[in-house]
Amino acid sequence: MNTLKINHAAVWVSVVMAFVLGFLWYDPIFGDSWASLVGLNMEDADQAGAGIWITNTVSTVIQMYVLAWLFTKMNVNSGMQGAMTGVIIGFALNLTAVMTTGMFGQEAYGLAWIEGGFYVVAWGIAGFIIGAWTKQAE
Repeated sequence: MNTLKINHAAVWVSVVMAFVLGFLWYDPIFGDSWASLVGLNMEDADQAGAGIWITNTVSTVIQMYVLAWLFTKMNVNSGMQGAMTGVIIGFALNLTAVMTTGMFGQEAYGLAWIEGGFYVVAWGIAGFIIGAWTKQAE
């Protein structure tokens, strides 16, 4: 049996994809709804400081490497298998956590679907990329 190893190129492509998706998700797709639900206007949201972007970048890199590491342990070696695993992980670990936290914080229910939904979609796409673009250990 071939052993999988982390494909760093696939991880970094997934990181870039997550940023592109985030820009689309939180601006033209759900930007106005999201800003309204969190009490911001888009001009204020666009003025985010460097700390937010540094944290976002580090967090995204960690998430994508953990996903790739899990795929090597689970022997995920196809795009469809990766996408399904990514969606399941995004739903189970991200969407449900965002939903629960939001409910305790008495946030609007729709906010959980926007914020948590982003992770389900992002992890699904990243799962497809990382699962399809595998590397074998030598």
